Formats: sequence, structure tokens, C-alpha cells
Amino acid sequence: MDKFPLTKNGFNELEAELKRLKSEDRPNVIAAIAEARSHGDLSENAEYSAAKEKQSFIEGRIQELEAVISRAQVIDPSQNKGSVIRFGATVVVADEDTDEEKQYQIVGDYEADIEKNKISLSSPLAKALIGKECGDTAEYMAPGGKKSFEIIDVCYK
Repeated sequence: MDKFPLTKNGFNELEAELKRLKSEDRPNVIAAIAEARSHGDLSENAEYSAAKEKQSFIEGRIQELEAVISRAQVIDPSQNKGSVIRFGATVVVADEDTDEEKQYQIVGDYEADIEKNKISLSSPLAKALIGKECGDTAEYMAPGGKKSFEIIDVCYK
């Protein structure tokens, strides 16, 4: 079985989501289904259909999270040292075309969130960054064409 690499924070967030789904969302949707059933004819009951659909989503997400958590390989980035980019590294890069600086953390697939500047280990940018050091240039193919970044800083938090 494959292991899923996760940072310690990412693992804790997934556990918290699983706990919330089981202790809050699941009972709430069960109550919503019971309420919708009390309204009579289920064949034309939109509330019932919506609640059942939500229940299906919640149960699927619970199964997915349980599978990921059971096969998680938890890595604490703060335990890493050095200037070589590896899983968990927080990297500051400068776009060589625009000189715009951005900061990314390389994380597992299940905790990636571009809004929070967390990129997946399997993303093209992360693949280009892995193994590089400060001062190196990382190149990769983006949807808009070839991109080059100079690595400004590497740290493990």
C-alpha cells in the first residue's frame, strides 16, 4: 500500500475535519433526513433529496479521510535542516521574468491549497524545486509556457 506524505499540521487538519464530519455534520444530516421524511411523499421532496445527497458526500469524505489517515506518513518539517529543498520546505522564489517573489510550502497531495501557498509534492513546480538550493534556478512547464524561478530562501518550519 502506498503511504501518503503529510506534514504534521496537515495531518492534524485532516483529523480535525474527520472528527467534525463524524460528530457534527453526520448527525445534522441524519436529523435533516428525518425532518424531510416527516413532510410526507419522498418522491417529490426536494429537501429529502438534498439531505440524502449531502449524506452521500459526507460518508464518501469520511471514507476518504479514514483511508488517507490510516496510510499517512507524517513528516514534521521543523525536524529537517539544511538548504536542500525537500518535502515540507518553505521556499521563497523570484520569477525570473517579473522579479515577483512568492513563498510556497511543499506539502502532500491531500493538504495542498494554492490559496495558502501550499503546493503539492506532485505538482510540476514542486518537482522542479526538489533537490535545489538557494541561488539555483528551477524551470518547469506551466500552462502558459516555460517558467523560471530563482530560489531565494529555503527554510523548514
